[in-house]
Amino acid sequence: MFYFLGILVVLCIVMSLRTLFYPTSWRAKQLSFERFLFLAFTYTNIMIGFGLLFLLLDMMGFQIALHHGKLLEGHDFHTLLDYMYLSAVTLFSVGYGDIVPIGAARILIIIEALIGYTIPAAFVVRSAFDSERK
Repeated sequence: MFYFLGILVVLCIVMSLRTLFYPTSWRAKQLSFERFLFLAFTYTNIMIGFGLLFLLLDMMGFQIALHHGKLLEGHDFHTLLDYMYLSAVTLFSVGYGDIVPIGAARILIIIEALIGYTIPAAFVVRSAFDSERK
């Protein structure tokens, strides 16, 4: 069951990124509220997706993170919020260090950080490309 949920979450993240890199068409101004919402929903989808992946891995028995030196564990709403926080600070920056990934989660953190850095560049390039096509 966990593998199915994990694959489903990864699929949602990939589809969100696919939409960013290959949009159907934007027939709006260069900078518009719709584009801002699209970018915000893309970031939100990826942040929630990675947070859920961390929770699923935790539920499977993997050690994911340390919170102020203590193992972050538990399967409740507060743990999910901690994983969402870890995902958000990784996606938008390099993290604060209060929650530190350990073990296999470090690979996911690196992937999420790379995605977080490439989204703005892809968004700008795609917007410029679409405006040149007009």
